[in-house]
Amino acid sequence: MPFRLCFPKINISGAGALAEVPLELAQRGFSTPLVVTDAVLVKAGLVRPLLEGLKARGLSPVLFDGVLPNPTVGIVDQAFDAFTRGKCDSIVAVGGGSPIDTGKAVRILSANPKPVTLYNGVGKVAREGAFLIAVNTTAGTAAEVTSNAVITDTDNQVKMVIISPNIIPDISVNDPAMMTGIPAPITAATGMDALTHAIEAYVAKGAHVLTDHSALESIRLISAYLPRAVENGADLEAREMMAYGQFIAGLAFNSAGLGMVHAMAHQPGAVKNLPHGVCNAILLPAVESVNRPHAKRRFADIARAMGVDTAGMDDEAASLAAIAAIRSLSARVGIPKGFAELGVTEADLPVFVRKAQQDPCAPGNPVAMTDDQVMAIYRETL
Repeated sequence: MPFRLCFPKINISGAGALAEVPLELAQRGFSTPLVVTDAVLVKAGLVRPLLEGLKARGLSPVLFDGVLPNPTVGIVDQAFDAFTRGKCDSIVAVGGGSPIDTGKAVRILSANPKPVTLYNGVGKVAREGAFLIAVNTTAGTAAEVTSNAVITDTDNQVKMVIISPNIIPDISVNDPAMMTGIPAPITAATGMDALTHAIEAYVAKGAHVLTDHSALESIRLISAYLPRAVENGADLEAREMMAYGQFIAGLAFNSAGLGMVHAMAHQPGAVKNLPHGVCNAILLPAVESVNRPHAKRRFADIARAMGVDTAGMDDEAASLAAIAAIRSLSARVGIPKGFAELGVTEADLPVFVRKAQQDPCAPGNPVAMTDDQVMAIYRETL
């Protein structure tokens, strides 16, 4: 069966990569980019060098800094209004998954009918839309490299997952120098999000030889460097390796797919407005404990990638060691132990189960789960 590998046309990586963005736009003849970001990054001064560089090249950027964590349909509409009012001809999204997914949604609306809720699901975006550069500031979501955008539909209390090759950024930028000031809790959450991407991609139904190497190398890099990045945010080597690790995790899952960790994480994230990476991290070992018996050899590979010495272990023992290693890493970087301390209650769970089973990520799981299994996992992680 043919296998499709999708990623941006150009990636620019390394310290100082941000400075390349104005040139990339100017040499293509763009004049008025919409810069999509959040107020925190603006206040921190991370967006100023970009705006100054764009103006120095003769461009007239329009700033939209109204993105919030877990962006909503309403935020997308506001950003698109800024795009149309400013007569923008391109988009530069700066941030983690929330600004980049908002930028992708604006790209959709620049060439396709409103509302953005029309595009929930797979392959519904007919036209590509405005030129998009995604500047990643976390390590992370890999939103800068993927065909996914996650937008919260507040009316229905659900996280929409829009999946289309037409929303992959034209250029992705990973500048680790922009990541050194990220607080430890965000570093931990986004890093565990990236680890989840890599692990789910490696065991997903859609896993392929073209994604397996990227997934395992991502697991290796994140396991080695995430604790360092959490413990010392100014560790540029750790930040750079995390930027690369999350990027190649994105390359892997963008084509291999994800699974029940993401399908289940989207539900408390949408209803309780919780950080996506934290939701993934809490669920990851519990979900993979259910998947493990169906992919023991692959979980043994994951254990080795995480630095476990599996010499003398059979696949059963090594696969169990992988689950233990996930739990250990999560605890080491300070992830909360369960959802109860984040405001989730038993009463929330039936709706979570129903919506998780309907989530576009669920079919990629290596084994289909029953409602009872999903409920048991939610209860275990409460």
